[in-house]
Amino acid sequence: MVNKKQRAWQRMLSGRRLDLLDPSPLDVELSDIAHGLARVARWNGQTSGDYSFSVAQHSVLVLEIFKSQNKKSDENSKLYALLHDASEYVMGDIISPFKVAMGGNYKSLENTLLNAIHLRFSLPSTPSTKIKKSIKSADNQAAFFEAIHLAGFDKTEAAKLFGKPIVPSFDIDGFNNLIQPWPTQEAQRRFISAFNQLT
Repeated sequence: MVNKKQRAWQRMLSGRRLDLLDPSPLDVELSDIAHGLARVARWNGQTSGDYSFSVAQHSVLVLEIFKSQNKKSDENSKLYALLHDASEYVMGDIISPFKVAMGGNYKSLENTLLNAIHLRFSLPSTPSTKIKKSIKSADNQAAFFEAIHLAGFDKTEAAKLFGKPIVPSFDIDGFNNLIQPWPTQEAQRRFISAFNQLT
């Protein structure tokens, strides 16, 4: 009996065939990323509102927090912030406690895909430690606001898990617009718009 190699690729709507174990930057398309992230729910979908709070919207929120706290950052740094969860267009958004329980080489696969995404958009495969730290801070702050506004956490519990946030320097209407869940097509469009503004 012939031992066939298991399929390790996924066909994307763009027509690309992405090898999940050895992804090529040439098979990464912005349209696929935006489409996928707009349809992946944060918090395993356990959020309030008429729509899921998507990873695409979370990515835009992280970008806006990052920009408000790193006013002298260059466009590449901002692009890293927008793309910080881009691998989830293929892998989904697995909540942190479950990643810990799963163990294994999940993080390695995630980083390999993220490196390919960065290279596709003319970024060095990994950002500097300083940029990573700034993005992680913005990511944690976004998680804090999502937790208390959407996912049923109180401020004390959220602060223990994600740290006390620095209030972003955008107006309340701007903040409310970023934290109220967007319809899928709007999330997809606004992610692409944010990308285009940076490139």
